[in-house]
Amino acid sequence: MKNSISTPTFPSLLQQFFVERLIQQKNASPRTVATYRDTFRLLLVFAQHRLHKPPADLTLAELDAALILAFLDHIEKERHNSIRSRNARLSAIRSFLNYAALRDPLALSTIHRVLAIPIKRFERPLMDFFSREEIDAILNAPDPTTWFGQRDRVMFTTLYNTGARVSELIGMTVKDTVLARSPSMRIHGKGRKERTVPLWRRTATQLRRWLRQIDSSPDQHLFPNRSGGPMSRTGVTDRLQLAARTAEQYCPQLLQRKISPHRIRHSTACHLLQAGVDLTVIALWLGHESPSTTHIYVEADLTTKQ
Repeated sequence: MKNSISTPTFPSLLQQFFVERLIQQKNASPRTVATYRDTFRLLLVFAQHRLHKPPADLTLAELDAALILAFLDHIEKERHNSIRSRNARLSAIRSFLNYAALRDPLALSTIHRVLAIPIKRFERPLMDFFSREEIDAILNAPDPTTWFGQRDRVMFTTLYNTGARVSELIGMTVKDTVLARSPSMRIHGKGRKERTVPLWRRTATQLRRWLRQIDSSPDQHLFPNRSGGPMSRTGVTDRLQLAARTAEQYCPQLLQRKISPHRIRHSTACHLLQAGVDLTVIALWLGHESPSTTHIYVEADLTTKQ
């Protein structure tokens, strides 16, 4: 009797990729898993509309180069994602297909054509950051008479002090905050790397007041949303843009600026550089893998160049 080897289905391959490869074998961080999950959620919705088939009925052969190129074009032109985001989505798809190639050799031809799709090149614009006047206007904009305004004030102050990524900001909990003799914030960064950043007096004072207004249990999110859970990236961005619109009344130059949490991070780095802080210290402050990454701020800061 001949042994028959069944071909794995696309849904089973995708499930095995997340469970076996990402979680069990690579021990990927929750943020990495979430990034891959979002990529395939977008891809499956796109494929469903384009092929008129539910995701459970899709086959690996249908995820051909034409479909993937159309998907990449969709997220860049219709969803208005950056080329950097487009390349990140392609990298996630490549990772899955490299895994699938070992388990479904019959699909190698299709997989090879998708893997041949190149990473798209893009121009790196000069780093832009807020001036100290603009930062002060944004930090003072939220209404201190409301709970949300108080949260936003201390949240944006902490964001500026720590130079945290928005994903790091929304992951902060009460136990990460140390307000004793030498106030500091423990930040859980990319790749499960942790770092500790000193807190300025203004930040520590606001955090002490804020902790008296929320549940102070150790695992409580430091900046909760309306229901007490963690804020989303979009939620933080929306609140920041709302504060910037208020700040425009006192700082008109903000009208011409793009407002985002990551620009606050760039501002922290440039202001530390202007204050004479060494690049290696700034790299540790921001959680950069290599100080060479931090050199982009030297290029952006005209004061340092002069």
